Amino acid sequence: MLPSQVLIPDMRYEDQHGLWNYCAPANLSMMLTHWGWQGNRETVGPYLKPVEKDKNVMPYEMANYVVEQTSLNIIIRYGGTTDVIRRLIASGYPVLIEKGVYFYETLTGREGWMGHYNVIKGYDDTTAEFIVNDSYIKGGENHHFLYEEIIGQWRSFNYVFIVVYPPAEEQNVISALGVYADDSAADGIAFEMARNEINTLAGIDRFFAMYNLGTSNVNINDYLAASIAYDNAFNYYASLPEERRPWRMLWYQTGPYAAYYYTARYQDVINLASQTIDTASDPYLEESYYWRARAKVSAGDQDGAIQDLRTSLELHPDFIPSVELMHSLGIYE
Repeated sequence: MLPSQVLIPDMRYEDQHGLWNYCAPANLSMMLTHWGWQGNRETVGPYLKPVEKDKNVMPYEMANYVVEQTSLNIIIRYGGTTDVIRRLIASGYPVLIEKGVYFYETLTGREGWMGHYNVIKGYDDTTAEFIVNDSYIKGGENHHFLYEEIIGQWRSFNYVFIVVYPPAEEQNVISALGVYADDSAADGIAFEMARNEINTLAGIDRFFAMYNLGTSNVNINDYLAASIAYDNAFNYYASLPEERRPWRMLWYQTGPYAAYYYTARYQDVINLASQTIDTASDPYLEESYYWRARAKVSAGDQDGAIQDLRTSLELHPDFIPSVELMHSLGIYE
């Protein structure tokens, strides 16, 4: 039986303001400070965002930082629930989630959907609320979100969650994770959640569930099923009200590129990446350039691929996938 209320102490609050798109550095920094780490958002920022205008930091990039730059361990899982978050928090482990939110955009003068990280550090069952450090909103330290609000926002990222912990606490974390200790089991849970939600939800929530089904299939390397799921999601997307469409999805979740590439749909990869790049102001999207380059190589356009790879490396110097693909083409720069 878990306690009805828990709040994890010893975590410094940091906002993301004053630097461009510093959500990920601020949130990872907060997570690390719980374990005595002495840096701040500007310590992790140059690693996560070597070019400040980088549109997004992926969970795996955070994991790379933790593994390479700290003495801590990190796990990433999909298909999370309120129960596993509460269990981890009750065991003393803050949880970092990625979610989708609508923020006011100064460029367009209206609300637009985008990705956002939160550190969950507590919960209160009596009010059905999580206690969160939110780096964006005013008064973001110890902010309360209803469980159902977090679930609704978290759905758009396939319920991904991240836990950082000292190596000596490995067994405690495994116990708190329960079935989620097994990566494959977590992917299976995410798959079933997406499939069930497709049949029970409507509107944008159903779109996210359809997209999640594709992502879950990518995670288990079933690229044909993933490509079909993404096709269905994109077809459904067209029925959503234009002002609510999450048009930035490919900034954050690049599963469709992998699904289409590994089913030899190279032109679809090129078209999707081009659309993603062309609809972004300042398209600092190294992943999209990389996947377009891969597809161009397979389609016989090596010169175009090299140009995209060079752009990718301008946007994110030393981006390992692009460096490796350049080397495979015999280009060493």
